[in-house]
Amino acid sequence: MSKDWRRILVKLDEYRYMIPRTYKPGMQTDVIIYVDDQLLETVTRDLSLEQAANLAFLPGIVGRPIVMPDVHQGYGFPIGGVAATDAEEGVVSPAGIGFDINCGVRLLRSELTVEEVRPKLERIVEDLFHAVPAGTGREGQISVNRAEMDNVLRLGAQWAVEHGYGREEDLDHIESRGCIPGANPKAVSEHARQRGADQLGTLGSGNHFLEIQYVEEVFDRAAAHAFGLHPGQVTVLIHTGSRGFGHQVCTDYLKVLRSAMQKYDIHLPDKEMAATYIRSPEGQDYLGAMNAAANFAFANRQMITHWVREVFRKHFGAGGDLQIVYDVAHNIAKFETHTIEGKPRRVLVHRKGATRALPAGHPELHELYRPIGQPVIIPGDMGRASYVLIGTAAEETFASSCHGAGRVMSRTAAKKGRDINQVRKQLAERGVLVKAASKDGVLEEIPEAYKDVNDVARVVEAAGIARRVARLRPIGVVKG
Repeated sequence: MSKDWRRILVKLDEYRYMIPRTYKPGMQTDVIIYVDDQLLETVTRDLSLEQAANLAFLPGIVGRPIVMPDVHQGYGFPIGGVAATDAEEGVVSPAGIGFDINCGVRLLRSELTVEEVRPKLERIVEDLFHAVPAGTGREGQISVNRAEMDNVLRLGAQWAVEHGYGREEDLDHIESRGCIPGANPKAVSEHARQRGADQLGTLGSGNHFLEIQYVEEVFDRAAAHAFGLHPGQVTVLIHTGSRGFGHQVCTDYLKVLRSAMQKYDIHLPDKEMAATYIRSPEGQDYLGAMNAAANFAFANRQMITHWVREVFRKHFGAGGDLQIVYDVAHNIAKFETHTIEGKPRRVLVHRKGATRALPAGHPELHELYRPIGQPVIIPGDMGRASYVLIGTAAEETFASSCHGAGRVMSRTAAKKGRDINQVRKQLAERGVLVKAASKDGVLEEIPEAYKDVNDVARVVEAAGIARRVARLRPIGVVKG
């Protein structure tokens, strides 16, 4: 580790460390790091903790920024970071959301068993690969004109359902019913529109994937029953976001907000942390464009769900029907009310590589989930497992949880000296079939590139952030 963080950090308990506000002049508050001693070793290998400390410089910061156990270095903000700013006097920062706005995950469940699916797995994976375009720049099965694009940006998943890509009840199983209010298509650049025009219903590249899994173990029977999950059951996990559209929105507004920082005399320790006041014209424009990109992503995952359903119906008929367990964003900023120092306060919660995790009884939850709490979906790597958790909403976390396993190896390092055939063989020995648009799509995402998601889930549960419901084991993967 480049810096002796053990001398800097204050250990609060077995699963929490603190970066004290005295670490750097200008920090307005402490920062909480959710890790145990084992995960701390991986967290200190990059600039994650330095970036975490910088969150305490944000004007209008409320409470203490937090860092999840899957944290790793990102652009400006750490991936796995959560920061809340005052809704009236605070700032918004695109780096606190990320380039892939509303990158998120959607879990589908079937009534098929793994024994029923395995004999057809190779054909199913092949059909999914052709039905859902994957890879950098891949175009979808449809293209939308300007007027329809505006409707996509305003309505999100609702637009897709209205156009035959799903059913009305799907919306009840999506965060914010798949449509975030306040989207402003007029705040979106022509370049972003062009990049998104033919990317609806596409997976993309990088760590995005389509994964066929089965429920390997249930930890909480009541919650699993409420979510419709049981051992041996086949599920499908979709991980993607707003594609080139969201990336361009972020790129555009990083430039706008850097200029705004000079205009409003905002000073932050890292130039990547472009930010402006929420109530400024620039802040309102960014939020309108961000919400539009978030809705694009919801529509994208809804359309992918449609293509996946078609493939499963082809192979299993009516018995291959797929229901949505839940769809949740993990790159987003949302206005929420949280109890801060005993008082309710309206804040803008930046979640970058972090998932909303509302508890049972929360008024924002659909009535289907209100008695039990919100499903939290944590993808791992393609060789180990993913998890379904349930929110327990410690006030300290602003009702947030981790979003995955977290990288420990760069994409370049992951590819170095590795043979694609050997990697495929190793995955096959674990019972996983992979179909990818490129060999880099596999090599960059080898299991060794990530922390063990089992360790991350264990810390999240032990720290009281969320509770484990089920572990899902991959058997088939489609990647870019």
